Amino acid sequence: MDKKDVEKAALKAGKKIIDHTPEPVKEKVEEKVKEKAKEKFVEKTEGKLQEKANEASEKLQKTKEKNAQKVHGKGEDAKEKLQDVLLSVKDKLSDVKEAGENFQEKVSSSDDKEKSKNKRKIKGANQIKKATDIKSSTKIKSSNDIKSSTDLKTMGS
Repeated sequence: MDKKDVEKAALKAGKKIIDHTPEPVKEKVEEKVKEKAKEKFVEKTEGKLQEKANEASEKLQKTKEKNAQKVHGKGEDAKEKLQDVLLSVKDKLSDVKEAGENFQEKVSSSDDKEKSKNKRKIKGANQIKKATDIKSSTKIKSSNDIKSSTDLKTMGS
């Protein structure tokens, strides 16, 4: 016999017992059964609700952790790419600086012979910006630093 068969047999036996009991006892038994049924229902419902809330909480926590890992991973990738780009720009600018210095030397050596006071001077090598003088990513303004229309003064104020 399985559990359902036992429950059916108990239910039939309970019905026969109730049929043969006096009315005042039936009413008391009925009230007790209703109270017990209500308690059981409330317990099961609370248990199921608590279980579902715990499952939702666990899912939310897992999703939160997954998203945090994705954000940190993508942030690291973006940082590495930005560093690579900045290094390549720095290398290119240092090459341009060297070419400018070489050009400056050629111009100044050929210009020394024919120099006159009225000719326009070409910048010296020490006046040319170096790759280290260029702003890094940390010195670039963020959206919080940019003024909005509310920061501007009007003619009347």
